[in-house]
Amino acid sequence: MAKVIKELAVKAGEYTNRNGETKARWVNIGRVMKTDDGGTFALIDRHFNPAGIEVEPGRDSIMVSMFDPKPRDEQSAHNQAKANGYQQQPEELDDNIPF
Repeated sequence: MAKVIKELAVKAGEYTNRNGETKARWVNIGRVMKTDDGGTFALIDRHFNPAGIEVEPGRDSIMVSMFDPKPRDEQSAHNQAKANGYQQQPEELDDNIPF
């Protein structure tokens, strides 16, 4: 059975966080796998279109970064909050409708 050894991602843009810092927006596009006999291969998301990734002028290729995979039991802050029972409260509605 194959095991994930790297996650593949591309920089798909930038955003500014609440502190005014510019951060990269990464999109996962696949993974590098290692087989039981030591072979490696890459699985690329079939919906990924490399033509949509910005490149430097004069370049014909894009950079694909490799990251160590996160452990399966590691949850995002959003998923942790959901698991702990947090639910976003709906905004109060104004019942004084003029019609």
